[in-house]
Amino acid sequence: MKLILFDCDGTLVDSVRHIHDCMVQTFQQCGQALPSEVETRSIIGLSLNQAIAKLLKRDVDEEIIQITANYKQNYTEMRSRQLLQAPLYQGVYDLVRALALQEKYILGIVTGNSRRGVRHVFDQHGLEEYFYVVRTADDCPSKPDPAMVLESCGYSGIDPSDTLIIGDAIYDMQMANNAKAKAVGVSWGYHSVNDLRDHGAHYILNKPDELWSVLKHMEN
Repeated sequence: MKLILFDCDGTLVDSVRHIHDCMVQTFQQCGQALPSEVETRSIIGLSLNQAIAKLLKRDVDEEIIQITANYKQNYTEMRSRQLLQAPLYQGVYDLVRALALQEKYILGIVTGNSRRGVRHVFDQHGLEEYFYVVRTADDCPSKPDPAMVLESCGYSGIDPSDTLIIGDAIYDMQMANNAKAKAVGVSWGYHSVNDLRDHGAHYILNKPDELWSVLKHMEN
Protein backbone atom coordinates (compact mmCIF):
# COMPACT_ATOMS: atom_id res chain seq x y z
CA MET A 1 0.00 0.00 0.00
CA LYS A 2 1.28 3.46 -0.96
CA LEU A 3 0.11 6.87 0.21
CA ILE A 4 0.36 9.48 -2.57
CA LEU A 5 0.09 13.07 -1.35
CA PHE A 6 -0.36 15.84 -3.90
CA ASP A 7 0.36 19.52 -3.51
CA CYS A 8 -2.45 21.63 -4.97
CA ASP A 9 -1.40 24.97 -6.53
CA GLY A 10 1.17 24.44 -9.27
CA THR A 11 0.74 20.66 -9.15
CA LEU A 12 -2.95 19.89 -9.63
CA VAL A 13 -4.17 23.34 -10.73
CA ASP A 14 -2.55 26.33 -12.44
CA SER A 15 -3.52 29.14 -10.07
CA VAL A 16 -0.59 31.55 -10.37
CA ARG A 17 -2.52 34.21 -12.27
CA HIS A 18 -5.22 34.75 -9.65
CA ILE A 19 -2.78 34.36 -6.73
CA HIS A 20 -0.56 37.03 -8.25
CA ASP A 21 -3.47 39.33 -9.10
CA CYS A 22 -4.77 39.06 -5.55
CA MET A 23 -1.30 39.63 -4.10
CA VAL A 24 -0.76 42.75 -6.22
CA GLN A 25 -4.15 44.15 -5.23
CA THR A 26 -3.47 43.50 -1.54
CA PHE A 27 0.03 45.01 -1.56
CA GLN A 28 -1.25 48.06 -3.40
CA GLN A 29 -3.98 48.58 -0.80
CA CYS A 30 -1.43 48.23 2.02
CA GLY A 31 1.13 50.60 0.48
CA GLN A 32 3.76 47.92 -0.14
CA ALA A 33 6.02 47.57 -3.18
CA LEU A 34 4.24 45.36 -5.70
CA PRO A 35 5.70 41.87 -6.22
CA SER A 36 6.62 40.62 -9.67
CA GLU A 37 5.03 37.42 -10.94
CA VAL A 38 8.42 35.72 -10.56
CA GLU A 39 8.45 36.69 -6.88
CA THR A 40 4.89 35.45 -6.43
CA ARG A 41 5.75 32.14 -8.06
CA SER A 42 8.63 31.70 -5.60
CA ILE A 43 6.36 31.73 -2.53
CA ILE A 44 3.47 29.58 -3.77
CA GLY A 45 3.39 26.52 -1.55
CA LEU A 46 4.03 28.30 1.72
CA SER A 47 1.23 29.12 4.13
CA LEU A 48 -0.08 32.59 3.36
CA ASN A 49 1.38 34.54 6.27
CA GLN A 50 4.79 32.94 5.67
CA ALA A 51 4.51 33.69 1.94
CA ILE A 52 3.72 37.36 2.51
CA ALA A 53 6.49 37.67 5.09
CA LYS A 54 8.95 36.17 2.62
CA LEU A 55 7.88 38.61 -0.10
CA LEU A 56 8.43 41.51 2.32
CA LYS A 57 11.70 40.00 3.59
CA ARG A 58 10.75 40.01 7.26
CA ASP A 59 9.33 37.78 9.96
CA VAL A 60 5.61 37.38 10.59
CA ASP A 61 4.44 40.30 12.72
CA GLU A 62 1.18 42.14 13.39
CA GLU A 63 1.33 44.01 10.08
CA ILE A 64 1.92 40.77 8.17
CA ILE A 65 -1.08 39.24 9.93
CA GLN A 66 -3.21 42.21 8.85
CA ILE A 67 -1.97 42.02 5.24
CA THR A 68 -2.78 38.30 5.29
CA ALA A 69 -6.32 39.08 6.45
CA ASN A 70 -6.67 41.65 3.66
CA TYR A 71 -5.49 39.10 1.10
CA LYS A 72 -8.07 36.58 2.29
CA GLN A 73 -10.82 39.19 2.04
CA ASN A 74 -9.74 40.13 -1.49
CA TYR A 75 -9.53 36.45 -2.45
CA THR A 76 -13.05 35.82 -1.18
CA GLU A 77 -14.37 38.81 -3.12
CA MET A 78 -12.62 37.71 -6.32
CA ARG A 79 -14.02 34.21 -5.93
CA SER A 80 -17.55 35.58 -5.41
CA ARG A 81 -17.19 37.35 -8.76
CA GLN A 82 -16.05 34.04 -10.29
CA LEU A 83 -12.59 35.40 -11.10
CA LEU A 84 -10.77 32.40 -9.59
CA GLN A 85 -11.25 29.58 -12.10
CA ALA A 86 -7.90 27.78 -11.95
CA PRO A 87 -7.67 25.00 -14.58
CA LEU A 88 -6.36 21.52 -13.89
CA TYR A 89 -3.10 20.73 -15.63
CA GLN A 90 -3.54 18.46 -18.63
CA GLY A 91 -3.57 14.80 -17.63
CA VAL A 92 -4.03 15.44 -13.90
CA TYR A 93 -7.68 14.38 -13.65
CA ASP A 94 -7.09 11.14 -15.55
CA LEU A 95 -4.10 10.29 -13.35
CA VAL A 96 -5.90 11.00 -10.09
CA ARG A 97 -8.97 9.02 -11.10
CA ALA A 98 -6.91 6.03 -12.30
CA LEU A 99 -4.85 5.97 -9.10
CA ALA A 100 -7.94 6.19 -6.91
CA LEU A 101 -9.47 3.17 -8.64
CA GLN A 102 -6.58 0.97 -7.50
CA GLU A 103 -6.87 -0.41 -3.97
CA LYS A 104 -3.11 -0.33 -3.40
CA TYR A 105 -3.00 3.48 -3.47
CA ILE A 106 -4.44 6.00 -1.02
CA LEU A 107 -4.54 9.62 -2.21
CA GLY A 108 -4.31 12.83 -0.25
CA ILE A 109 -3.61 16.54 -0.54
CA VAL A 110 -1.01 18.51 1.44
CA THR A 111 -1.15 22.21 0.62
CA GLY A 112 -0.33 25.69 1.83
CA ASN A 113 -3.78 26.65 0.61
CA SER A 114 -6.71 26.93 3.03
CA ARG A 115 -9.51 24.41 3.55
CA ARG A 116 -11.81 26.85 1.76
CA GLY A 117 -9.40 27.03 -1.17
CA VAL A 118 -9.23 23.24 -1.47
CA ARG A 119 -13.02 23.06 -1.29
CA HIS A 120 -13.19 25.50 -4.21
CA VAL A 121 -10.86 23.27 -6.25
CA PHE A 122 -12.89 20.17 -5.35
CA ASP A 123 -16.17 21.84 -6.30
CA GLN A 124 -14.81 23.26 -9.54
CA HIS A 125 -13.25 20.02 -10.79
CA GLY A 126 -15.16 17.19 -9.07
CA LEU A 127 -12.12 15.78 -7.27
CA GLU A 128 -13.27 15.29 -3.68
CA GLU A 129 -14.25 11.63 -3.99
CA TYR A 130 -10.70 10.65 -4.96
CA PHE A 131 -8.88 12.02 -1.89
CA TYR A 132 -8.96 10.20 1.43
CA VAL A 133 -7.00 12.74 3.49
CA VAL A 134 -6.46 16.50 3.21
CA ARG A 135 -4.13 18.69 5.25
CA THR A 136 -3.97 22.44 4.70
CA ALA A 137 -2.54 25.64 6.15
CA ASP A 138 -5.57 25.67 8.48
CA ASP A 139 -4.51 22.34 9.98
CA CYS A 140 -0.71 22.29 10.19
CA PRO A 141 2.44 24.45 10.25
CA SER A 142 3.72 25.75 6.92
CA LYS A 143 5.85 23.64 4.63
CA PRO A 144 8.65 22.53 4.85
CA ASP A 145 7.58 21.39 8.33
CA PRO A 146 6.69 17.67 7.93
CA ALA A 147 3.49 17.85 10.00
CA MET A 148 1.13 17.68 7.00
CA VAL A 149 2.80 14.50 5.81
CA LEU A 150 3.11 12.87 9.20
CA GLU A 151 -0.52 13.60 10.10
CA SER A 152 -1.65 12.21 6.75
CA CYS A 153 0.42 9.08 7.32
CA GLY A 154 -1.01 8.63 10.79
CA TYR A 155 -4.58 9.11 9.57
CA SER A 156 -4.06 6.66 6.70
CA GLY A 157 -2.03 4.07 8.61
CA ILE A 158 0.80 4.27 6.07
CA ASP A 159 4.46 4.68 7.01
CA PRO A 160 6.32 7.72 5.59
CA SER A 161 8.71 5.32 3.83
CA ASP A 162 5.73 4.14 1.73
CA THR A 163 4.59 7.70 1.00
CA LEU A 164 5.20 9.91 -2.05
CA ILE A 165 4.92 13.69 -2.05
CA ILE A 166 4.07 15.10 -5.49
CA GLY A 167 4.80 18.82 -5.76
CA ASP A 168 6.15 21.68 -7.84
CA ALA A 169 7.92 23.68 -5.14
CA ILE A 170 11.15 23.34 -3.23
CA TYR A 171 9.07 23.43 -0.03
CA ASP A 172 7.36 20.19 -1.09
CA MET A 173 10.72 18.50 -1.65
CA GLN A 174 12.03 19.72 1.70
CA MET A 175 8.85 18.63 3.49
CA ALA A 176 9.07 15.16 1.95
CA ASN A 177 12.68 14.72 3.01
CA ASN A 178 11.94 16.06 6.50
CA ALA A 179 9.24 13.40 6.82
CA LYS A 180 11.47 10.64 5.37
CA ALA A 181 9.08 10.22 2.42
CA LYS A 182 9.82 10.13 -1.31
CA ALA A 183 9.98 13.55 -2.98
CA VAL A 184 8.57 13.67 -6.52
CA GLY A 185 8.91 17.01 -8.32
CA VAL A 186 6.85 18.13 -11.30
CA SER A 187 8.28 20.25 -14.10
CA TRP A 188 5.03 22.01 -15.05
CA GLY A 189 4.71 24.12 -11.89
CA TYR A 190 6.30 27.25 -10.47
CA HIS A 191 9.83 26.21 -9.40
CA SER A 192 12.57 25.07 -11.75
CA VAL A 193 13.61 21.43 -12.13
CA ASN A 194 17.15 22.32 -11.04
CA ASP A 195 15.82 23.90 -7.84
CA LEU A 196 13.66 20.85 -7.16
CA ARG A 197 16.65 18.54 -7.56
CA ASP A 198 18.84 20.79 -5.43
CA HIS A 199 16.25 20.63 -2.65
CA GLY A 200 15.92 16.86 -2.53
CA ALA A 201 13.68 15.61 -5.36
CA HIS A 202 14.13 11.86 -5.81
CA TYR A 203 12.21 11.85 -9.09
CA ILE A 204 11.04 14.46 -11.63
CA LEU A 205 7.84 14.15 -13.68
CA ASN A 206 7.55 15.97 -17.00
CA LYS A 207 3.92 14.93 -17.42
CA PRO A 208 1.45 13.37 -14.99
CA ASP A 209 1.35 9.84 -16.41
CA GLU A 210 5.10 9.43 -15.78
CA LEU A 211 4.14 8.75 -12.16
CA TRP A 212 3.26 5.19 -13.16
CA SER A 213 6.92 4.52 -13.98
CA VAL A 214 7.99 5.93 -10.62
CA LEU A 215 5.53 3.69 -8.80
CA LYS A 216 6.68 0.66 -10.76
CA HIS A 217 10.31 1.45 -9.96
CA MET A 218 9.51 1.76 -6.24
CA GLU A 219 7.67 -1.56 -6.22
CA ASN A 220 10.56 -3.51 -7.80
